[in-house]
Amino acid sequence: MNHSLSKATLLTLSIMSSTAMASHWSYEGEGAPAHWGALSEEYKTCQTGMNQSPVNIDQSLNAHLTPLKTHYTDGPITLINNGHTIQAGLKNTTADTITIDGKPFTLQQFHFHAPSENTVHGKHYAMEMHLVHKDANGAVAVVAVMFDKGAANTELDKLWATMPEKAEQNVNVTTQMDLNALLPAEKMYWRFSGSLTTPPCSEGVTWIVLKHPLTLSAAQLEKFSHTMHHDNNRPTQPLNGRVVVE
Repeated sequence: MNHSLSKATLLTLSIMSSTAMASHWSYEGEGAPAHWGALSEEYKTCQTGMNQSPVNIDQSLNAHLTPLKTHYTDGPITLINNGHTIQAGLKNTTADTITIDGKPFTLQQFHFHAPSENTVHGKHYAMEMHLVHKDANGAVAVVAVMFDKGAANTELDKLWATMPEKAEQNVNVTTQMDLNALLPAEKMYWRFSGSLTTPPCSEGVTWIVLKHPLTLSAAQLEKFSHTMHHDNNRPTQPLNGRVVVE
């Protein structure tokens, strides 16, 4: 009796652990982007959502948007390797904001994808940085900056110097960083409505993709790719009638 009980218990534990494993998303294998929507009830928008990100920017409507206004004074204080990306965190009281439609959005964190997630006329850039902001009501706005392979980026070096090698590693950033140096001087952009590009793929996100790319060196790109062990970009999603404005 005890023997069968223990077998039943083991079976239950095994089912529980496989269910826990099932909701673990990644960029390859069983947890790859094509399967995100089926991994967990919480992730179903990844499959059913009609306004998903990233997208391929091919045609846009000229709405004479004014260049983006950024107000960045604080640099990051932490850097985490969460197994999916390298993410920089700011102090809770940060004054870093952008203004969209007259409303301030506060910077929450920024992170990187290689190759780029959004594409322009089908072209991937070497890397894409996402600066994630929230307004007072919790609405999310992401500013995307593209990087081409070219000259090294000195400001990126300050971050890369402390890049955590292992997943779930968190380090303090002690170097003073100028976030403005990670943005192009010319802040013209494409804008569209989309989603988070990772589970749960929540929609209603305002996307601002800056048109002018920066550069990073082959060595800087290699260090990121080597740390991640694989590409960490979600494939582009259908526009489903959405309009990209510029």
